[in-house]
Amino acid sequence: MDVDFISNMRQVLLKTKEGILKTLMHENEDFRAAVEDMGVKDLGDVASTDIDCRILEVVGHQDKLRLNKVEAALVRLENDKYGICAKCNKKISMARLEAIPYAVFCIECKTETERKRH
Repeated sequence: MDVDFISNMRQVLLKTKEGILKTLMHENEDFRAAVEDMGVKDLGDVASTDIDCRILEVVGHQDKLRLNKVEAALVRLENDKYGICAKCNKKISMARLEAIPYAVFCIECKTETERKRH
């Protein structure tokens, strides 16, 4: 995949992560207190290892899922696995990644999975 595209997607994922964390801090006093207890000055400094159980216990289920998906995508970026479908190992289209930066499946595999679920 194009180096510039990967760099751009890393920035998108980091901004998404920061946005989720900011939203959580505004919506949840317990979450804000947990982050402040960590001594974090910049939300970009919150690493996946720092988002421990006590923090995740106080956030909503959907927010946890989305944050986990973003974190997993950042790990895939570091491991050169970003943009590779977890099911068929084909490249996920750039258009799909732009729409859903933390996508795990290509559109074909996602469609097949959705069809089987229904």
